[in-house]
Amino acid sequence: MTTNVQTPAGTGGQAVDLRDPYPFFAKKRREAGVFCGTVMDYSKTPESLLPKREYSAMSFDAVNTVFRDGRVFSSKPYDKTIGLFMGPTILAMDGKKHREHRNLVSAAFKSKALAHWEPTIVRPVCDALIDEFIETGEADLVRNFTFEFPTRIIARLLGLPAEDLPTFRKRAVQLISYHVNYERAFEASAALKEYFLEQIEQRKSKPTQDIIGDLVTAEIDGEKLSDEAIYSFLRLLLPAGLETTYRSSGNLLYLLLTHPAQFAAVQAEHELIPDAIEEGLRFETPLTTVQRFTTEDTELDGVEIPARSVIGVCIGSANRDGLRWERPEDFDIFRKHMPHISFAAGEHTCLGLHLARLETRVALECLLNRLTNINLLTDDDPHIHGQPFRSPTALPVTFQAK
Repeated sequence: MTTNVQTPAGTGGQAVDLRDPYPFFAKKRREAGVFCGTVMDYSKTPESLLPKREYSAMSFDAVNTVFRDGRVFSSKPYDKTIGLFMGPTILAMDGKKHREHRNLVSAAFKSKALAHWEPTIVRPVCDALIDEFIETGEADLVRNFTFEFPTRIIARLLGLPAEDLPTFRKRAVQLISYHVNYERAFEASAALKEYFLEQIEQRKSKPTQDIIGDLVTAEIDGEKLSDEAIYSFLRLLLPAGLETTYRSSGNLLYLLLTHPAQFAAVQAEHELIPDAIEEGLRFETPLTTVQRFTTEDTELDGVEIPARSVIGVCIGSANRDGLRWERPEDFDIFRKHMPHISFAAGEHTCLGLHLARLETRVALECLLNRLTNINLLTDDDPHIHGQPFRSPTALPVTFQAK
């Protein structure tokens, strides 16, 4: 086996190409909208955490059904996976408890806050990063830009001191890499808990205008969030706000740089950026698969599924379903708009979807406003890689400053 393939359990030994898993997704989707087996790689997962029985939803309709029926298809499995590192969060909550906690934390992401963050935080962070490499005429847009800007933005939104950024970034990366090194992720989780508790205590005595301050003071019907709920949510923000944004923005840049005609159109007409963002999210979602857990015996797309089964919800497959999109395997920012499902659906629709879109739009605007003649260097074969997390390995470019 090479480093470019993985063999998921339940696939009959068929290798999934980490560089391009979509042919495998398409094959399984053509056979059935749901199959008994997995698209996940469990080679590094402790045996105690392996699902006893797993099915995979591959068609758009099947994936959409799972997301929209939180009663039958529960998020509880996350208590035993990512929840071990994040603590109790809305990710693994259902029903009334989920709605109550979501309402409390959503106050920190209100549209008024987003309108304020763009000129005061998001755009200045992106421009400052470009300042660091614009004089060189070359950069790796992953290392120098897409990996950096979400980290700096989240740190600013949380109101963390600038001098804490290196330590915060180190712990954040260790935490979001839990699937690679469990022990180190547990250590990072504990360290971040202590760090965020200190930040929470500071804001109890001296309120601040940032996300932590908003969470500390958030109140609905006289109820406030517990310290555990706050620091658990803040730890959840790291994979939700850092990993997916840096990957999706990198995917979009790669797709535009490798489709010169569409890139030229976006450069000439910035109003096309939102369409490019949506097509990038459809064509190369940063997270191809999430999981749910059946609470009762059920049927999905004609397949009988027993209670207490894990359902692999393959967003990457659903977003290329030919029953929903014409030419689904083509990247085309000019295609007729049809909503993708990269931000999930139903009660667990991504809470930060508006922030993610805002960050990506501003990042691309800043690059296009300040750089021209941007060319991808292909000698080292930069490409999008991974499953279930996908993003470019590198984006080495040359350019000219405007």
